[in-house]
Amino acid sequence: MANILQSQEWADFQRSIGHQVVQASGDGWRYLATVEGGRTGRYLYCPYGPEADSPQAFDAALADLTRVAKEHKCWFVRVEPANANFVDGLETEKSSLRRRGMKVAPRQVQPSHTQLIDLSKDEKELLKDMKSTNRNLYRNIYKKGVVIERSSNPEDVNYLLKFLDDTAKRKDFNRQHDDYLRAVARSLMPAGAAAMYLAKLEDEPIAASLVYDSADTRTYAHAAMDQRHRKLSAGIPLVVTMIMDAKEKGLAWFDLFGTAPEGAGPQHEWYGFTSFKKSFGGSPVSFAGTWDLPVSTGGYAAYTGVRHAREAAIKARKKIRERNIGA
Repeated sequence: MANILQSQEWADFQRSIGHQVVQASGDGWRYLATVEGGRTGRYLYCPYGPEADSPQAFDAALADLTRVAKEHKCWFVRVEPANANFVDGLETEKSSLRRRGMKVAPRQVQPSHTQLIDLSKDEKELLKDMKSTNRNLYRNIYKKGVVIERSSNPEDVNYLLKFLDDTAKRKDFNRQHDDYLRAVARSLMPAGAAAMYLAKLEDEPIAASLVYDSADTRTYAHAAMDQRHRKLSAGIPLVVTMIMDAKEKGLAWFDLFGTAPEGAGPQHEWYGFTSFKKSFGGSPVSFAGTWDLPVSTGGYAAYTGVRHAREAAIKARKKIRERNIGA
């Protein structure tokens, strides 16, 4: 798989919003990373990278990331080896990374579990793998007057922003800022690395989704709908259309991007939308997760200490609010 977060288009986007981007490659390895952080310390972040075709290549990539981190006065390197061969012999992924001096990051950045659809199957097979409700809605949504369109106009991201804002207010969840998603649309849509899909009723958008396209994978990134028309379930045929269009484009994979771990029950915060994503078929895939490689032992200890203190303060304030509400 070629991940959008390790693509040239993503590097161009990151530079367009003012990030310092580092790209490098060698024998069997490559990476894209950005310099992150602020007052609590700087670090080099390699989203879903580095990519490496052997444990030796992975070590070479880590060595180069460490060198660059030192040049930029970063305290640690943060990696997510989703497309790397780094396990040597009979080691587990965790023991292999720990042997290299790496530590599980205090927070997981990109999802470490997802659902992947193999687009080499023909259309009938893809539909057969889905829930019957999804198939029927895809085939018959037009009878309800709903039309699904693909847009390459960056301005159409504003429909998605409106629906996301309404959903965030209703469900009280954090989402990407409007300015960030507008910048994504301006940079990636003209480059063919992103597209907006709109479900329309009487020419008015009622659902929207933004997808990212790499060399071989379409990633289902952001989606929301107008709650006034939720009974139409337009979001379901919208996703099916994106899957079929990705196949027609010649892509190999459709990444539903982010699910709960296999076996997670209703208590997991991602249980609901995991069930929704799995209704489109595909297979569960797990990655190693987010790991840190300290460059400065003292700096990394200071960073994690400040972070833990901040999280403890947030939890304490939340408990106080909950007590006051219940009083």
